[in-house]
Amino acid sequence: MRLTESDRKEPAVPYLHNYRLFVSHAWGYSERYLRAVQFLNNAPNLSWSNYSVPVDGAYPRMSNSALKDALRNQIRPVQCVVVVSGMYINHSDWIQFEMEYAKSLGKPILGIRRWGAQRTPEQVISYADEMVNWNSASIVEAIRRLVP
Repeated sequence: MRLTESDRKEPAVPYLHNYRLFVSHAWGYSERYLRAVQFLNNAPNLSWSNYSVPVDGAYPRMSNSALKDALRNQIRPVQCVVVVSGMYINHSDWIQFEMEYAKSLGKPILGIRRWGAQRTPEQVISYADEMVNWNSASIVEAIRRLVP
């Protein structure tokens, strides 16, 4: 059978979903946050919106109550919370709060094992819906699995 010009169709371009993500981090460890953001920004065929506040946009000094409200406002619209684990998390009440709040809303949590780390904090393991290694492909594949 011979195809005519009208029989030939261009392949359909897949719809590129825009993922709304909150990347949890501690200000004192912002290089890990920046590296995770860089992974996501450089991932092929990934469109995402960052609902986190980077260190250069840090909130001014505010009460714990006001900061909790600000974090809730950041997390509420996202589809997934990404936590770059490290032992510093054992000392961060804020990251714990973010994970607890995300869970209360039914948001999936993606835990990323730090590259070269010997241990992963138990809090991240227990809250995470999925744990992945520190590489772009693993992170992106997990986000696609966790966010419908």
